[in-house]
Amino acid sequence: MKISSITCYEVIVPARPDTINSASLNKPLHKLPVGSKGGWSVQFDRLPKLIVRMELSTGIVGWGELYRNHDWRIVEDMIGVLLGKDLNTLIIQKLPFNFCREYDGFECAVWDAYAKAHNMRVADLLGGPLKEKVKVGAWSGHRLVEEIGEMVSRFAARGYDCIKFKCDLEDDVVKWCKVIADAAPSMKVILDPNERWDHAFEARKRIESLNKIGNLLCVEEPVPRWQLDEYASLRAFSPVPIVLHVSLPYVLHGQRIKDAIQAIRLSAVDAFNFNCGLADFQRLDHIASAAGMPCWHGSEIDLGILEAMYVHSSAAAASCTWPGDIFGRMIREHDLLKAPLQFEPPYVRLPEGPGLGVEPDEYALKHYQINQKEFH
Repeated sequence: MKISSITCYEVIVPARPDTINSASLNKPLHKLPVGSKGGWSVQFDRLPKLIVRMELSTGIVGWGELYRNHDWRIVEDMIGVLLGKDLNTLIIQKLPFNFCREYDGFECAVWDAYAKAHNMRVADLLGGPLKEKVKVGAWSGHRLVEEIGEMVSRFAARGYDCIKFKCDLEDDVVKWCKVIADAAPSMKVILDPNERWDHAFEARKRIESLNKIGNLLCVEEPVPRWQLDEYASLRAFSPVPIVLHVSLPYVLHGQRIKDAIQAIRLSAVDAFNFNCGLADFQRLDHIASAAGMPCWHGSEIDLGILEAMYVHSSAAAASCTWPGDIFGRMIREHDLLKAPLQFEPPYVRLPEGPGLGVEPDEYALKHYQINQKEFH
């Protein structure tokens, strides 16, 4: 079962109109630098993604998807390591190259191919699914207050019972939550400042008012994440749960698995948002489970292959009980899958069939493709 060829399809799949921010709000959501541009300077749907087709000598094909804004030099170096390797000789929980932002996409392809070769689901490689349906939420970027009521009403009508918002100090999150309480009384809210409430006193001002409204599920990363002592103080200040986002693809920001351990040791958080590949998500799930804490699977508003991977990880994770960030199809024009993931809000079903249980749509790939490279 040697890896005989790898084909990379570089695509750009834009968001559908009005699905990110209010039209009048120019607030890019890509947190990482892009070239010489700083973080928060480029909207995420303008950045390319890479779909990986890995074919074995037996004819089995594994599919992977990289996080946005990949580095071709690293991609080609990793392909050089994998080509010609016998899949059965790979240690799939630790592939033979250093961890980097491109790692998880190749891990996805390897696990998909390995599971197919053994007539298993990816979730079976993780020990088997604990659930066949994974909890998911709705999502929005920054919004004007007057748009909130109609938007959450639409999500509630579809069956969603939680919505996550990106926010910063300029957003009137208290008014948002008041409108949501009136428009969709059963809807819970996750507020995600991505560290941009800056100071604990700014967070306290907002949390005190939000606590009175009563529909806040949690606040994710309210202040810079190095200030874990302030996270602990916010937990003591209010019953609103405080969440740390551990996103291992943010290697540039130095995020590591040990961040979860440190947060637990300092009693700094109530729950986690974990975003990473298959083996690392299971490692983080074991940490959260041992601590008796819930988590959800994060994302970068991805396409269907990565989202299928997230569903498999979530289904096999005991701690993964809060609404996950698996909502790319509601934001982007296409997920590039022949058949989309089966959403039954507020859940998404674990795909059936071997491997990831999904297949790319070749016509959609071709439509959104900007580049293609083949390696033998």
